[in-house]
Amino acid sequence: MVVTDSQAPFFKLSARNFHVRSTITRRMNDFGYEKLDVYRCSIEFLAAAKLLNDIFPRGFAHIGDQLRRASLSVPLNIAEGSGKCSLQERRRFFEIARCSALECSAIIDCAKTLNLADPMLLEAHRSLIIRIVQMLSKLTAKTR
Repeated sequence: MVVTDSQAPFFKLSARNFHVRSTITRRMNDFGYEKLDVYRCSIEFLAAAKLLNDIFPRGFAHIGDQLRRASLSVPLNIAEGSGKCSLQERRRFFEIARCSALECSAIIDCAKTLNLADPMLLEAHRSLIIRIVQMLSKLTAKTR
């Protein structure tokens, strides 16, 4: 069976097209916020928050839920803020991310006070949050 040009698929995959397509895909997957250390740390903390949430005892789901929402807010606001053109808008989103990180720290303090998890584990996660807050404070100051 012979395929004419009118019957050919819309996009033919040749070696040349594959190279162009893979270059476009690479550029599309290369967002600026992914290069930020604070973003990578916030993703790391998000995974840690999920683990903490899983080990909290029954009856404390509301604290785990609050931690999940606050920890999710940090990388999302960093990503959204890095996409803003205006320095004032960018600073606003970085401040929101910083406040969410501070909320995560307070939740960890509450979890420590209530003995919801191993204090050493909570302290390790709290040190990551402190680092995130420091980086967000510097980013906020740079946008002033």
